[in-house]
Parts: sequence; structure tokens; C-alpha cells
Amino acid sequence: MKMDILLGLQWGDEGKGKVVDVLAPKYDVVARFQGGPNAGHTLEFDGIKHVLHQIPSGIFRQKLINIIGNGVVLDPVVLKKEIEGLDKFNIVFQENLFVSKKATIIIPTHKLLDAAYEKSKGDKKIGSTLKGIGPTYQDKIGRVALRVGDILSGDFRAKYDALVAKHKTTLSFYDFDISQLPELETTFFDAIEFFKKLNLIDSEYVVNEFLSSGKKVLAEGAQGSLLDVDFGSYPFVTSSSTMAAGACTGLGVAPSRIGEVYGIFKAYCTRVGSGPFPTELFDADGEAMRKEGNEFGSTTGRPRRCGWIDLPALRYSIMINGVTQLFMMKGDVLNIFEEIKICTHYELADGTRVDKLTYELNEQDVTPIYTTVKGWYTSLANATTFEEFPKELKDYVFFLEAELGVPIKMVSVGPDRKQTILR
Repeated sequence: MKMDILLGLQWGDEGKGKVVDVLAPKYDVVARFQGGPNAGHTLEFDGIKHVLHQIPSGIFRQKLINIIGNGVVLDPVVLKKEIEGLDKFNIVFQENLFVSKKATIIIPTHKLLDAAYEKSKGDKKIGSTLKGIGPTYQDKIGRVALRVGDILSGDFRAKYDALVAKHKTTLSFYDFDISQLPELETTFFDAIEFFKKLNLIDSEYVVNEFLSSGKKVLAEGAQGSLLDVDFGSYPFVTSSSTMAAGACTGLGVAPSRIGEVYGIFKAYCTRVGSGPFPTELFDADGEAMRKEGNEFGSTTGRPRRCGWIDLPALRYSIMINGVTQLFMMKGDVLNIFEEIKICTHYELADGTRVDKLTYELNEQDVTPIYTTVKGWYTSLANATTFEEFPKELKDYVFFLEAELGVPIKMVSVGPDRKQTILR
């Protein structure tokens, strides 16, 4: 049995949580492979909206195993609140939630460092969620971080104090106020005691044993491919590998055991925080798109930047991930437009036209070259099959498929589970 991967192809917020929830009945296991509480995976069913930050999106499906992999950076405080918030759904976490002992822990001073670093950048700030993600991954790469397995050792507090002392030196350099640290630590250590009651496992063995026994595993990514630390719009990126290769390192699964790679994208584009965004709209169309799509961060509440779909960026993400199937989300948001624009190329400052994301695109402004198509300009609320879609929406899907060279197997036309149309 091979592990399938589901990931975002844009700048995050593509709707991964909803798709995982829809696909979950086909799988036995859902495993998160990177990111942390900066992720916000939104699911909606039975008229209720749910936002998950660290728990895999298969948690609402009974008898499904959910694994938080080694590539994730975990905030025990956030995880405790998430679990407590889901108590009303009678989810038995001791039976269906498992956490890798090799996952890295976010401690209180990581959040303080995040704020200090961002403040020091002034106008050049990245747009961090201030959840401590970047500093935690820094410590992981610097080989000084604490991991989930450490909380079970007798000298955990000594390890914690040593890392905090290191952080305090840095915070002192930035002259950053740490008066709130004692209060943060009280909450943190309370969450650590709660954390010890969870299923803490050697997840790489567990995932591979599931695959060897014929179980179906879905790897769930966070953020989006264009935020990948290597291949995204650096330095305006996240601190982990958000692409398919990250599922191998974030779960301990060999590349030869990868099956389908599901790539999720919106019918348009959004971005939170700073960084290049060639098709961004600053006019009434952009504001209408934001309002219609309720484009505000599920983790931060920040308004998202909105723009038309960007095919050079999508082709790039499809290439680096080896995408085998595409899922188009939020098609209903474009209901309000009589005409829809599709970016097919970029024009550089010297007049050259390109259809690739070259290194220079991070360093200079580019002008998007658009093809304009007719919009469907009607509600999709009653559509239950692809055949019931307006001709213009079907033509939009066919155009994208022809340009991208990968089949679009799913089209979402609303937030609810039932508004996800399979082809």
C-alpha cells in the first residue's frame, strides 16, 4: 500500500481541511506532516464551522486514526485547548489521536522571539503569525530544540531551563519585554501534564506498519507550496517543507511508498502576510472577492490579499510536487463576476514574457498577462453534479485542465461537506 498526499498549491488557505474531511472515509489514517498552530484548517458540516490548528482534519470521522508526525512543531497549550474544544463531539482521543515523540515543541520563549524578530524588521516584516513557528524550526535545525519525547524524561525541566536561558540572551539583545513569561510558563507546564496523557508514539514505525498491513494513509500538509522554505517566495515563506517531499521527511515514509498526490487550489488566489503576489487586486473586484469568499485568516483573522488565478505559479507547484489530481476550491466565490481573468504569463521589466517562476520574480515586480473568459454569474447552490454546472464554469474547468495538464477531479462550490462535487 502506498501513502497518498494532500497539499496546497498556492499560498495556503486553499481548503485542505475540508478536502481531508471529505476524503477521510476512503482512508484508515490521516497524518499531519509539517507546520504548526499557524495552520488553520476549516471544516463545515451540519451547519457548524470548525477550525483545526494542529489536530489532523480526519478527527471528526469515527474509527479513523489521526497522527501528528515528526515534522510538525507542536504547541502543547494550543493542542490542549483544541482537544477541550472538541469534547462536545464525544471524540475519544485516547483511541484515535497519536503524536510523534520526534515532533518539536513550541515553548513560551519561542513566541517572544517570534515577536522580537518581527518587530526588528520594521517595514520589511514577513507577516509572521507570531505563534513561535520560525524560532522553533530554527532551534530544530540548530539541534537545541525540545521534542515531545523529552517531556517523559526526568530532566525535562533542566533541558527546558537551558533552552530558555539561551532565548533570554537573544531577547535581551533585542531589548524585548519578557514580563509575561512567568504567566506563559504556568499555562505551558499545565498543558505539558495534560500532554503526557496522550498517545505518544514512534510514528515512523507506526505509519510504515500501517502501510505494510494494507491500511490506507493520507498525509495532510499545512500552508501551501508557494510558502515552502526552499521553493516558495523566499524570504516571505514559512519555515518548513510544505511540498510532497516534506511528507517523506515529516512522517518517515520513503519516496517509493508515495501514491497519489492531490493538489488543492482556489479558483482564484489569496495570500496572507507580505511577499510577492503578481495577480493581486487592489480595486473593487479584489474587495468583492474578499467579501464573497470571507477571506479572513482562520488562525489570525487578518484580511487576505485577493487576486485572479495564476497559472505559471500553479504549473510550478504541480511540477515540484508531482501532482496527479487537482481539486478546485471555492468556485462559488466567482459567481459574482460577469468576466473572469486568468493569468497565463508574466511580463518582466525589460518586456520579456515568461510562464515560469524564476528566481528573479522574488526580486522584481512583474506584470501579469491575462486571458479573459466569460463568467457564469449565477448561484451554484443547487448544483449536485458536474453536469449541472453552468456551461461557463465547465468551460473554466476545461481551460484550466488543458493549461495545467492534470485532471481536475473535484470542484467545491460551497463550504459544506455536501457542496463538494466529484467528477
